[in-house]
Amino acid sequence: MYQKILVALENGPADESLIPHIIQLAQLCHSRLLLVHVADGWAARHYDRFKLSDSKEIIEDRAYLEAKAVQLRAAGLTVDSHLAMGEPPSEIVKTARNEGCDLIAMTSHGHRLIGDILFGSTIDEVRHSTSIPMLVVRANKAA
Repeated sequence: MYQKILVALENGPADESLIPHIIQLAQLCHSRLLLVHVADGWAARHYDRFKLSDSKEIIEDRAYLEAKAVQLRAAGLTVDSHLAMGEPPSEIVKTARNEGCDLIAMTSHGHRLIGDILFGSTIDEVRHSTSIPMLVVRANKAA
């Protein structure tokens, strides 16, 4: 059913709520996974423009993606990873489209109105910007 799943990772505790679902779904559907994290700090947002070298954030994000890829490969899955840089919603949608993904998987923190106004809602922006189906998993309260 799903041949290639984009898994949007935050590099935080919420990812641990998503990964078990992704493992089961990918095993069931024999899907390939594309792990994506969007670095959005100042250096990441201006990386190409100013030809910057890797910041601490970028180095840590690459290492995190590789560690998660190793974890998922150990579960027998085919996994690639991609570190995008810039605005998370637009980079997630662009990467999913460019890579031919047929599902986008993300976590939700369960913000309501005020929380979305204060923290923004990457999920809302992604869902309004793509026709690719989405799997949204609620992050554990501790995340």
